[in-house]
Amino acid sequence: MKDYKKLQVWQKSYSLGMSIYTLSKEFPKEEIYGLTSQIRRSCLSIPCNLAEGSRKSTDEDFRSFVHIAYGSCAEVEVQLMYAKEFGYIKVAGFIKPSEEISQISRMLNGLITTLS
Repeated sequence: MKDYKKLQVWQKSYSLGMSIYTLSKEFPKEEIYGLTSQIRRSCLSIPCNLAEGSRKSTDEDFRSFVHIAYGSCAEVEVQLMYAKEFGYIKVAGFIKPSEEISQISRMLNGLITTLS
């Protein structure tokens, strides 16, 4: 896999990153070095690891990066739950990204299976 941009999971995770950046702009200023920074880094890790892994020479190497992206997806899920619990986002603002994370997670799991 050399053209990561053709991967549907990359496209969806890139879009999620854009959504999370927009959503996290509303977090309190005291969270700039806390949850805001963490959720942004975790979210960006998903498409970035897919891109980096796609340039590796073997499927095994690529799979390792997909595993990292899969873990980052779980991190974003938990961080989004914290943001909802702390009242930084409303339930309505939680539903769509939460559904997107679930879909991306399933897609990454499928990709890991395919590369095994």
